[in-house]
Amino acid sequence: MSDGCPDPGGLAGCFFPGMAEHARNLCLNKMSIQKILLPLVAALMLPLSVGMAADEAPSVKGELDALVAEISGKIAAGVRTEEALADDIKRFDELYAKYASEKSEDVARILMMKALLYVEVFRDTDAAMPIFEKIVEEQPESEAAAKVRPFVEKMRARKALAVGKAFPGFQVKDLDGNDLSLADYAGKVVLIDFWATWCGPCVAELPHVLETYEKYHDKGFEIIGISLDTDRDKLAGFIEQRGMTWRQYFDGKGWENELADKYGISSIPATFLIDGEGTIIGTDLRGEALTEAVAAALSK
Repeated sequence: MSDGCPDPGGLAGCFFPGMAEHARNLCLNKMSIQKILLPLVAALMLPLSVGMAADEAPSVKGELDALVAEISGKIAAGVRTEEALADDIKRFDELYAKYASEKSEDVARILMMKALLYVEVFRDTDAAMPIFEKIVEEQPESEAAAKVRPFVEKMRARKALAVGKAFPGFQVKDLDGNDLSLADYAGKVVLIDFWATWCGPCVAELPHVLETYEKYHDKGFEIIGISLDTDRDKLAGFIEQRGMTWRQYFDGKGWENELADKYGISSIPATFLIDGEGTIIGTDLRGEALTEAVAAALSK
């Protein structure tokens, strides 16, 4: 599967039915997310079609399969909100409490299925994060923990880039081979822009970015582009054609871009507006919201 933008299916529907829509204003790192989670599909889902025999003693596997099958039926029937499935969510908690002392793949699977309910059905990755972290902390030897751990680390890195926090510095080479450091922009209002030429939403937003840059560059506004492209010549040609005169970081690694990996970037465009002291004052600002935020920052 190749990286693309947008992804109409993505992970949605792999674990619970009826959730094929995807956000269409972002380019998602499908390869990274699927590499982490999709290898668990077979282990997680089998054998949902096989129920316990009447004389079979209850087991974590049998009880979980029955619970997931029941929830899947509700979702297929259109019941898809956290509020409507609140009782079922509690049953995940009760089931885990019952078997928590056991350290096994099946017990880790209870937490994984609950987390995926939040990711795929409720579209609430923030709510899923504590569950993923619980897998890593309480079921550390499980296959689920091994697969989820990189995702948890990436999400923690991304979450740390919040408004009011200092943006961690970097020292790299730009597209032309010159030293590029965030420290070089001290005292400036800077937009850190993770993007790519193949990302439709990034290209769609570019006119707004160019307009803001042209309007406020002379007043102290700068942009540092971090390109997730893999073709240097294509990137250089695109930059020249579009009149993007600000500096770019490019290493040709696509989604494995070193700065994107360092900062936990899993979707683009991802932008961070930084004030003259290096503090994040806005994230993922687009259109007029970006222009207004830059103007406000420069007026201080």
